Amino acid sequence: GNADASPRGDGPGFVRVLDDNTLLIPDRRGNNRVDSFGNILSAPGVGLVFMVPGIPETLRVNGKAHATRDAELLAPSVMQERAPVTGMIVTVEEAYLHCGKALIRSKLWDPASQVPRKSFPTLGRIIADQTKAVDGDEADRNLEEAYRLRLY
Repeated sequence: GNADASPRGDGPGFVRVLDDNTLLIPDRRGNNRVDSFGNILSAPGVGLVFMVPGIPETLRVNGKAHATRDAELLAPSVMQERAPVTGMIVTVEEAYLHCGKALIRSKLWDPASQVPRKSFPTLGRIIADQTKAVDGDEADRNLEEAYRLRLY
């Protein structure tokens, strides 16, 4: 497998601490990607960066991961009455805080530095441009519907 970077996010506590060295990250229906799980089967090394909105420092965790389909283990991760089918279990090998210089320089949490949405093409427009298989407006409508109805 190849190295893979895939965003994961949810409310506080969505990454469960199972014990001093083990984390569980539920795979949400809305992720709609299986790259990470395929890759950890052949190359289980993972690096995670935890970010909290408004906090410039990050938590970095490195370790080994494997997939789980254990319904009992995943049951506490139910959201909107939907239990995740799979999850990623990470055995932590190292964890440390990282200074906030990069996020401070990027002004990531500064609302004044946010790019106006209309100045950047939407994902639907990009998909339409690249594939020529779908209309950009239709793709945008489909994405908005997925964001509303299929996050979990």
